[in-house]
Amino acid sequence: MWPPFSLNRPLIWLGIIALGMLPLLPLMTLRLIALAVVILALVYVMRKIRQEHHRRRLSEKALELCEDGVMICDANNRIISVNAAFTRITGFQHQEVLGFNPSLLSSGRHDKAFYERYWHALNTTGRWEGEIWNQRKRGEQYPEWLRVQSCPNRRGRAEHYIALFTDISKHKAREQDLKRVGFEDPLTGLPNRRRLHDILTSRLQHLRAGEGLDLALIDIDGFKSVNDGLGVDGGDRLLARFGQRLSAVAAQATVGRLGGDEFMLIRTTTFDDHEKWIAGLREHLSEPFEYNDHSLRLGFSIGSCRVPEDGNDPGLLFQRLESALYSAKHHGRSHDQRFQPSLEVKGDRQLTLVNDLRRALIQGNQLELHYQTQHRLADDSLVGMEALLRWRHPEHGMISPVDFIPLAERHGLMNAVGSWVIEQAVAQQAKWLVRKEACVPIWINISVLQLIQGDLESRIAASLAQHGVPARLIGLELTESVLLDERAGDISPRLNALRDSGHLIAIDDFGTGYSSLAYLKHLPVDKLKLDRMFIRALPEDSGDAAIVKAVLAMARGLKLEVIAEGVETLAQRDHLSVEGCQLCQGFLFSCPETASGIEARYPISP
Repeated sequence: MWPPFSLNRPLIWLGIIALGMLPLLPLMTLRLIALAVVILALVYVMRKIRQEHHRRRLSEKALELCEDGVMICDANNRIISVNAAFTRITGFQHQEVLGFNPSLLSSGRHDKAFYERYWHALNTTGRWEGEIWNQRKRGEQYPEWLRVQSCPNRRGRAEHYIALFTDISKHKAREQDLKRVGFEDPLTGLPNRRRLHDILTSRLQHLRAGEGLDLALIDIDGFKSVNDGLGVDGGDRLLARFGQRLSAVAAQATVGRLGGDEFMLIRTTTFDDHEKWIAGLREHLSEPFEYNDHSLRLGFSIGSCRVPEDGNDPGLLFQRLESALYSAKHHGRSHDQRFQPSLEVKGDRQLTLVNDLRRALIQGNQLELHYQTQHRLADDSLVGMEALLRWRHPEHGMISPVDFIPLAERHGLMNAVGSWVIEQAVAQQAKWLVRKEACVPIWINISVLQLIQGDLESRIAASLAQHGVPARLIGLELTESVLLDERAGDISPRLNALRDSGHLIAIDDFGTGYSSLAYLKHLPVDKLKLDRMFIRALPEDSGDAAIVKAVLAMARGLKLEVIAEGVETLAQRDHLSVEGCQLCQGFLFSCPETASGIEARYPISP
């Protein structure tokens, strides 16, 4: 392990020869020369010895600083040396293990066959590496990653064994944490969707004759309003307490959280009392929660089904539970609905529409981008365009985004839809940019699911680079709900990065009920889009007029532009102009049009 020291040097051999010849030389001059050679050889030897000692001390210091434990054994597998990390990891001092077999550290977890394989690999290949469990001095067992190398002599027989090991207990604990996170809801500690699916699959496989499963999906009514009133932390605590009560009420059932404010129950039973069970859940869960010295009574909707009457496939049962819950919520708050075959009719239509949307994304000839222009009130000049997605279905004609966007979000297609919109808008901007020296920005709506996917920035950057479009000509619109959606995390750094790259950022549907002005103050935002619900009754509605005036005053204080959506009459335009709103968008100026329609109304010179 250290650099070898060798006497096989010419100067050393000359010194030895000179020393032997010294008494035999007849002349004093020759003797003096021989003596000088001997002295030079001695000085050389001493310098080499000092260098060798220095190298050894450096090697020993390096071993002391090494974070991995090092253990050196002789040919009889007896410990002859360890480093400081060995003591730190195992708790044994050097003198406590000197001369002992490394089996002193054995945890007893590995059988004889394991050690037989270990020694076979070490004797045949000279090396072994793998995970092993050992025991510290205090008796605590821990996992380590061990690497052992044999050091043979000239005859090929092992003289020493060098072992290097790393304590991986923290890595193991992290693996367990990740595994738990993968199957456990972090807020309530209940099984998550993935774990519930596994539990349901197992229960279905092991159902005995006469047994059935009762399934219930519970959603808290109006929880967003509750969450807004209590704050995020208060809402989380309330969800945790709701999960605890649910577990206590349904002690014989498995309770899990699917996400948000949705909880699921799975009960194995031999009784045909499904309706009674649901009624009992509702009765107990309707009791008020005590929160900050106030009584808070929650409403909730329940969708339910029963095995085997309503199916015996896990995926199908999840789908039917969601259909039943959707139907319960459709009838208003605090309803419960057991699955019925008639509920699948609407579900089948939606599933057909989802499949058609998948085909439309693949074919690329059914989806269209229409553009609605944005204007400056002072001179009606064109300042921007919003890209709006349309689906021209071959059988059903034009399908509204209100109908297919929620389906895309629910069935995992939103990222593909969003990517298609980005690509088409950038490509169209590139065409206009070639034909005109300066173009107005195209604004693209961004879904929260695009942010959750995590590759929004790279997709936009790749498309801009491919088509040679400056980032300033592609604006990004995000709704207030997207900005405050916990699933997307803190998006301020990401918005800052997008803005630094040149993109303009706008908040769409501003004022619809999710705003946090403190949050808005720190966001990298250029523009607010005032929702059309505050514009349509202007100027007659004094309440809407007051809201518009307040938003415009706030925007001026934050140095933000405001664009009013849904402007349809001259009276609305004039009122907004008087109040200081500079930008507008709506049917008064233009309906959403195809790219060719935009070019016809705003000719682009070649």
